[in-house]
Amino acid sequence: MSTIDEVKSRIDIVELVSEAGVKLRRAGRNYTGFCPFHDNKHTPAFVVWPETGTWRCFGQCNEGGDIFKFVMKREGVEFKEALQKLAARAGVELKDFQRETPEQREAYDHLRKLLEDAVVFYRSHLFNNRDILTYLREKRGLTDASIETFGLGFAPQGFDNALGFFTQRGYSEHDLMDVGLLTERDDGRRYDRFRNRIMIPIRDEQGRMAGFGARIVDPDDIPKFLNSPETPIFNKGRLLYGLDRARKPIRAADQAVIVEGYLDVIALHQAGYENVVSPMGTALTEDQLRLLKRFTRRIVLALDPDTAGQKAVLRGLEAARSAMDKEGELAFDARGLLRNESRLQADLRVASMPDDLDPDEIVARDREEWKRIIENAKPIVTHVMEALAAGQNLNDPKVKNQIAVQVLPLIDDLPSALERDTYRQALARMLRVSESALMGSQAKGPVVRRKPRGAAPARSVEPPVVAAVNPRLKIESYCLGALLRKPDLLYRLDRGLEEFGLTALTVEDFEYTDHQLLFGVLRLAMEQDEKEHQQYMLSQIPETLSALTNDLLAQTEKVDTLDDKLLDDLLGRFLDLRRTHAMTNVNHLRFIQEDEQQAGGANLKMYMEQTGRYIRLISAIDQAKRRLSKRQT
Repeated sequence: MSTIDEVKSRIDIVELVSEAGVKLRRAGRNYTGFCPFHDNKHTPAFVVWPETGTWRCFGQCNEGGDIFKFVMKREGVEFKEALQKLAARAGVELKDFQRETPEQREAYDHLRKLLEDAVVFYRSHLFNNRDILTYLREKRGLTDASIETFGLGFAPQGFDNALGFFTQRGYSEHDLMDVGLLTERDDGRRYDRFRNRIMIPIRDEQGRMAGFGARIVDPDDIPKFLNSPETPIFNKGRLLYGLDRARKPIRAADQAVIVEGYLDVIALHQAGYENVVSPMGTALTEDQLRLLKRFTRRIVLALDPDTAGQKAVLRGLEAARSAMDKEGELAFDARGLLRNESRLQADLRVASMPDDLDPDEIVARDREEWKRIIENAKPIVTHVMEALAAGQNLNDPKVKNQIAVQVLPLIDDLPSALERDTYRQALARMLRVSESALMGSQAKGPVVRRKPRGAAPARSVEPPVVAAVNPRLKIESYCLGALLRKPDLLYRLDRGLEEFGLTALTVEDFEYTDHQLLFGVLRLAMEQDEKEHQQYMLSQIPETLSALTNDLLAQTEKVDTLDDKLLDDLLGRFLDLRRTHAMTNVNHLRFIQEDEQQAGGANLKMYMEQTGRYIRLISAIDQAKRRLSKRQT
């Protein structure tokens, strides 16, 4: 139980409100009285619900909340002061919580300083090596300005160059291990991780040093590319090379282009195409695409002609392919990209490189050609259809069937019915068959089938047990915890509610002040694009809510995927919360209307209008729940 929950559980809201001078009378299991926040004393339109520890005014204020909101409104204080007052009343000790200690912050700054020093170290070795400079200038076509701008360097041959240099300057071997500049043998001896390689500094989107990418000089060395290992500040699944310099150009072009190689990024920036980034040599992750989506929803994947992913299109389109997880090979997983496109509400396209050329070779041959290639980038399904058909005998029925059974599952994955119909028609035209024959072919191939109608619905994601004082608090805690863990769920929930004709989520969907405050921070995080959503959110959460945030995240540890089952589960829970809230308000408005009639009926019309709005909302929610239930079966 969090400190905030403990305070809630120890304070009787009826006592708290009564002590503020509000005379309450019992109305069934609840209490009514005159609102202390405005002057209308004709009708007791102020309701307190002891079971949930909440209150609401149906009169002039039209506000509600819990014990914290009551104290905040009554005494004109912020949440922190309200928490302190109520914790003192409840006898609960408050502790200061910090997400990152000053010691941790200092340690990370120390690691980044070491990496900045390493950039200078490797650059000095580059400018003392004429052969490597000649390679970069003549073979890769890089100018001295680009080499300087991107901080390129060279790790000399030998096992102790960096080790000796940095230990002599006061850094410990432990520091060098922590940033990935050293590696360790089985016998415990440590030596330079990077040797005889071109060194490419990798920075996060804010321009802070995170690690290095290293490319071979000797063609016999392996692997071709070697990245820094995972460290506290280097997570290759969350970084995109060049994004620190590409952020503004991506916004300006409203498009991001993803290429395979670090040197390709530099060459394209040099040619004036600065909206280009690269992953860390492995399969694109959802985190990387989400990072890009902060700057644009239009993303082009520019595949090198010799990547494993490009060739794998011709071998099949299953999601998992171990061959694509090698350093230096950008994976092309069509189904994975489509899932990400749907989840992130992005426009993902694929551009193929002509004539077996890499991107840097294309801009060296014809700078304008790159622009045409990107402009002609095709949707994922179209790219796959054309790649599978290339060089095939489309008059052969077996070839037609092989292509159909690979492409149709991709089409079925598309969320839009219009897109599905359009691509089925395009595939039928390409294969020169009727759509009915095409659909019949699905039964003949190794296609993952959708769950048939009438099958037992999948079990919903069950929330973990939450230490709370009432059922609504449990549901709110689970829903909010899932949103804090996966902030981009908010986009999909808003869209889902709007498809049902309902409003997007607001703080009013939560009854408890601490939940409202956290949701408010989450909404702000999703509306900004300077930082990664969760990073911004955690940096803005008040210290007083840190412990609660940690509890909510811990309670939703199993929420690790953004799949449709989780989305529907949360949609159902928010619909239930809204319906319960609306029904409770309708019941109490009926009592209030009776009191208003006895008092002369001056405000009767207002209360009847409020009741009508809630009844219409309940009807809309019931219709939405029926549609959601059909979708789940």
